Amino acid sequence: MLLPRLYPILDFSSFAAKPEPLRQALRFAEELLAGGAAMLQYRDKSGDAARMLSCARELRRLTQGKATLIINDRADICLAAQADGVHLGQDDLSPASVRRILDCVVSHPFSPSLGTAQLSRERMGHPQTTPETLSSERAGRETARGIVGFSTHNLDQIRDADAMPVDYIAVGPVFATASKANPDPVIGLEGVRRARASTQKPLVAIGGITRKNCLQVREAGADAVAVIADLLESPVKAVEEFIRILG
Repeated sequence: MLLPRLYPILDFSSFAAKPEPLRQALRFAEELLAGGAAMLQYRDKSGDAARMLSCARELRRLTQGKATLIINDRADICLAAQADGVHLGQDDLSPASVRRILDCVVSHPFSPSLGTAQLSRERMGHPQTTPETLSSERAGRETARGIVGFSTHNLDQIRDADAMPVDYIAVGPVFATASKANPDPVIGLEGVRRARASTQKPLVAIGGITRKNCLQVREAGADAVAVIADLLESPVKAVEEFIRILG
C-alpha cells in the first residue's frame, strides 16, 4: 500500500463543543480536501453510533473520488458508509477478524464492494447490464480489498503487527500529545527508527506531529505522518504546508 505522506485525522471531539458540530466537522473535511489531502481518518470516541454513521456517510460523499476514507475502530460504520477501510487500536476487534469481515463483504455476490461502490451506484443509474459488465464487476469484487490499519506503541506490538493481515502500522505517540486522554509513553524519533527497522509494512507515525517536526519524523523512517491538532487552524494552508515540507 502506498500511503500519502500526510494522513489527516478528523477527531470529532475537536468540534463537539461548538455550535452545529457536525456541520463544522464536515466543513473542516472540505478544507482538508481543498488543501490537497488524499487520505482522511474519521475518529469519534463518543459512542453515538447514529451521529457517527451520519458523519461517515457525509464524509464518504465528500471524499468519493478524491481521498481515501478510513473509519477509526468501527468496522460496522465503515461498511454502512461504504468507506475504504478501518483503523484499529490495541483494544478493538483483532485485525484478523476485521479482515475476514471486510473481505467477506467485498466478495459477496450481492454486496457492493468497498472498492467498487461507485460502480455499483452507476449500475443503478440504468446503464445496460451485459455479461461483460457483470464479469467486470465480479473481477472487481475479487480484487477489491478493504484497508486495515493498526496502532502500536512499542516494539513488541510492532513485531506482532508485522505478522497480522494489516495494510499499514501506526506507531506513537512520537511526541507528547493532548489528543488522547491517557496517552501511551512517548517513543521519540528513536522509537520511529526502531519501528522502521522492525517492519517492512507502511509505517504511519502519530502523536504531537506538527509542521515544525514532521520532516524529522519522515527522515526517521515514517512513510506518513498522522496529524490532528496542527490542522485545526487554517486547514487549507496547513495541509498545503505539510505537503510542501514532506515533499
